[in-house]
Amino acid sequence: MTQKLDTKAVALALGVMWSLGVFFMSITALVTESYLHNMVDFLSTVYLGYSLSFSGVVTGMVWAFIDAAIGGWLLAWLYNKLAK
Repeated sequence: MTQKLDTKAVALALGVMWSLGVFFMSITALVTESYLHNMVDFLSTVYLGYSLSFSGVVTGMVWAFIDAAIGGWLLAWLYNKLAK
């Protein structure tokens, strides 16, 4: 008896969680002088258009959602294949 993961649900959940993580990290970096700025610099090299501005944060959240949703879908798909 094996449990299957819903690939769409896992993709959506991970996409939402990671995009919210990028949002809160960005807000924290905006209100502090140096905390998390290295992480922002790194993510700005990964997500095109991401920066510490309103439009940059929204762009980063969209990229983060797409990135994590694809990863979550692949993770659930692989789990379902291996759990047979």
